Amino acid sequence: MSYFWTFFWTFLLVQMLSYVVSSMIGAAFHFETGAIVGVIVTVLIIVIGAVLPNEPAGHETH
Repeated sequence: MSYFWTFFWTFLLVQMLSYVVSSMIGAAFHFETGAIVGVIVTVLIIVIGAVLPNEPAGHETH
């Protein structure tokens, strides 16, 4: 279920960002481009979450 919500919010935020940036530079908004970027960013977020360790860093005493 967490993968679904990650995709849902990433998709919405990337679509919003795509719309705002295209409006700021005067280009046409393309839903497909935002959708592709949303899927890519979702995969990157899931991969980064899997690679990062869950344990806190240990303290080295000198």
